[in-house]
Amino acid sequence: MTALPRGESPGPSATDDDSLVSDEPATAPAPAEQAEAAHDGADEATADGPGENADGPAPQEEAAADATADGGTGGDGTAAAAPTEAEAELAAQRELRERIEKRKAEKEGPIAAGTKLSGPAADLLAAVRAVESGEKPGTAFFDSPAPPPARRSVPAPAPVRTQAPEPVHVSRGASPETVAAVAAVLAAGGAPEALAAPAAAVLGAQADEALREDPWQLLSLPGVGPEQADTFARALLDTGCGPDDERRTAALVGWLLERAALQGHTALDAEQVRAALAARAVTDPGAAVQHAIAEGVVLVFQDGPEDEETDGEPGEESEGTDAGDEGAEPAAEREPVQVLLGLDRYALAEESLADGIARLVNACEKDADWADAAAAAPSPSATELIRTAAAHGLVVHTGGEAARAEPAALITAAAGLGLRALGATHSVDGRQRLAGAVGDASAAVTLSGLLSGTEGPGRDEEGALALDLLVVLDAPQLDVETGAMLVESLADGTRLVLSGDPGVLASAGAGRVFADVLAARACPQVVSRTPDPGPIGELVSGIGIGELNQVEAPGKEVVIVPVRDAGEAVHRTVQLVADSVPRAIGVPSSDTQVITVGHGGSAGTRALNEALKQRLNPGPGRFGGFDPGDRVAHVPAPGRTVPGVVVSADAEGLHLDCGGSPVVVPQERVAASVRHAWALSAHQAAGMRWPAAVVVLPGDAAQGLSRPWVYTAFGRGERHLSVVHGVDQALPRAVAQSPAQDRTTRLRTLLEASDG
Repeated sequence: MTALPRGESPGPSATDDDSLVSDEPATAPAPAEQAEAAHDGADEATADGPGENADGPAPQEEAAADATADGGTGGDGTAAAAPTEAEAELAAQRELRERIEKRKAEKEGPIAAGTKLSGPAADLLAAVRAVESGEKPGTAFFDSPAPPPARRSVPAPAPVRTQAPEPVHVSRGASPETVAAVAAVLAAGGAPEALAAPAAAVLGAQADEALREDPWQLLSLPGVGPEQADTFARALLDTGCGPDDERRTAALVGWLLERAALQGHTALDAEQVRAALAARAVTDPGAAVQHAIAEGVVLVFQDGPEDEETDGEPGEESEGTDAGDEGAEPAAEREPVQVLLGLDRYALAEESLADGIARLVNACEKDADWADAAAAAPSPSATELIRTAAAHGLVVHTGGEAARAEPAALITAAAGLGLRALGATHSVDGRQRLAGAVGDASAAVTLSGLLSGTEGPGRDEEGALALDLLVVLDAPQLDVETGAMLVESLADGTRLVLSGDPGVLASAGAGRVFADVLAARACPQVVSRTPDPGPIGELVSGIGIGELNQVEAPGKEVVIVPVRDAGEAVHRTVQLVADSVPRAIGVPSSDTQVITVGHGGSAGTRALNEALKQRLNPGPGRFGGFDPGDRVAHVPAPGRTVPGVVVSADAEGLHLDCGGSPVVVPQERVAASVRHAWALSAHQAAGMRWPAAVVVLPGDAAQGLSRPWVYTAFGRGERHLSVVHGVDQALPRAVAQSPAQDRTTRLRTLLEASDG
């Protein structure tokens, strides 16, 4: 059987009941929503500004309506009687940020967050701090001298706090009086009263006064866009506001950076921000950006030669050098300097991560004798990985699904030497697969569980994880804030191995840690030579290098089901899951996962889940829309999706079975954190595998396709892959196009600077 032949015209749609007899591509529609880009960490360009959805609601608003839109998995949940995994993880994140802020405050001089900067970037950041402290007027903004670059020392992590973490309900800490006062202000401005509790939680006890003084602070709430904030401001201020109001422009700059972070960027080019401001009726975008920097809304960074000098507005050409000056370099011959704007939280995380990586690289003890363990490794690639890890504090390992056996061999070898070795995965499914490969359930955890303390060995008296070797699988799913938390949690001398497949989709959160570490060549890299087996492995390997190859699938391992439209795509998908795959392949419906491009539209995850529920588990949805036996996805924290099955419900909440672990979701959290999951997006499915996968590509999905998306989706099936194909030649085009570096980050620059 030939799967995905290139250059053929779509064949006629299959009409018989056995969907596993057709192997021809075809055409059909179903939308690829911009909403998935925001929720699942997709990195698509936006229509009217960086980080902005072109035609959908704000990501947080959609996330409230569609809880699985955060593509990622991890953690297996805890019973309701104990602090939840989400609460523990949020507490750990707060602790990390407190340590970073403490370290920042201990630094001498006013630019603690910028000690890794140099040249004009350091000048600009120093000027921001000077203006904030009142030491200099705004007119002297770019005239502060830059301090010499210095590498920060990395103190040992503070002891982990033992008290129970705070609950994560958004209304916690907001008194009824505060909420009522905010509701009154919202009503005066024509805003929905439902925003009162979130506003009180985000803006604090004086939220009502803050909104009266600066109505555009409404933009800091989930689901609120500039149009809504402008309407609210006009209602409150009447003629006292305009498009160039400094409160508005500062809020817009922060909003643009927040939206960009939802698409994976940790920073944006200043020119992009100015263009987005101009598109929103700001008459002087340069001055708006300058004001936002002075107000501390964003930080400014500059990538370029250290001896470059920039005066005036960020990104503006310097006029300090006369063209006729002797020795002056002609402007046309100078390399362009990129000025980036970023939010403080991501700047701190990237700098902390870069420092932590440098510390791990330099602090490794190399006195262990790993020669015998390497010689006993099951494959040449495993031998190479063990030898490399023995001699280095940080190692990057790349490979496909079959290559996961090599980190498992490393963990086994290290444990045999008496070292405290552990593997951390992105999902519960990944943890179970790793535990099976190692042969020891205690040797595998989820990364979220490890960092929150619900899994793993715990921390020592200094707050560091009690480990000698940590292997992080599914490393492309590591976002920059989690990466910073991870390296801050490792003691000097701990070996860290980042292992993953560079072809899959990147993390749901901001940053591209794995790709940046690879690109910066910050440490030794071990490339697996173990290919993924079978027709699916052959197909996916070809996609990884940009080729949609023909593969022979005599056992119907790969099947193409052509469709004409979205309605037929839904019909054929249900038929495959309920009848064809169980009958022809022997994989039950419960072990078959549907993957599609978008959440909305006539063939998105919502439509497919509705159709699959009607066929596979019909019921009235008596538990908040769910019935016992429903397949669901639980989102305990943004960016993590945990598959489960509904067991029951009572006054305590909705009871789930998530990978063998009982989870109770409180009633008030069900609507925001649980949804049906017979169908997922590829971002949500990353890091997991099922015996069979059905990938749905309706015609409207063409714009949402990319090589990483196809690579990730097609690689989710272990034994069988069905492709419901309606995008015609858009599929081979998406695979053939070279994937661009579609996330703007600073980590690679920081790593290269520290290495130099």
